Amino acid sequence: MIYWEIFIAFFIPGIVGYGGGPASIPLVEKEVVDRFGWMSVNDFSEMLAMANALPGPIATKMAGYIGFEQGGILGAIIGVFATVAPSLILMIVLLRILMRFKDSPKVKRMTTLIRPTIAILLGVMAFSFFQTSYIDSGIWQMLAIAIVSFILMERLKVHPAFVIVASLVYGAVFLG
Repeated sequence: MIYWEIFIAFFIPGIVGYGGGPASIPLVEKEVVDRFGWMSVNDFSEMLAMANALPGPIATKMAGYIGFEQGGILGAIIGVFATVAPSLILMIVLLRILMRFKDSPKVKRMTTLIRPTIAILLGVMAFSFFQTSYIDSGIWQMLAIAIVSFILMERLKVHPAFVIVASLVYGAVFLG
């Protein structure tokens, strides 16, 4: 029964919590504190502070922690799944609709118009990363990491995951 309650406690906020993790925090609190009584308001606020300090989406961190506290590892898995299930279901439904109409001229036009928007968003994100890198580590460190990363991935065909790990190690050792 506890696993079903964990699922419900995170699935419902996932459905009605439009706006992502921060928007679902009060809904999760209502389920966890008021409905099921798994935590006090103080415990919930401490858990929320801890979850905010860690990287990643807030809703899945809360679901994993509370699920683990209530039902162990299986409870954590169920809580995280229940948090992402509404988005996953909606994505599958929308993908089926898109695949049904993929040959439609309107859908082709829509995807043609979306590509430049995504390219611009990625460009803005890359510029923001470079700006932050320049401010935090300086122009020479930033350029060296960018050039070495480019050579490793494009010329030597090193997998990006290894380049990211190497950059993290470099940053921890020399920039930390």
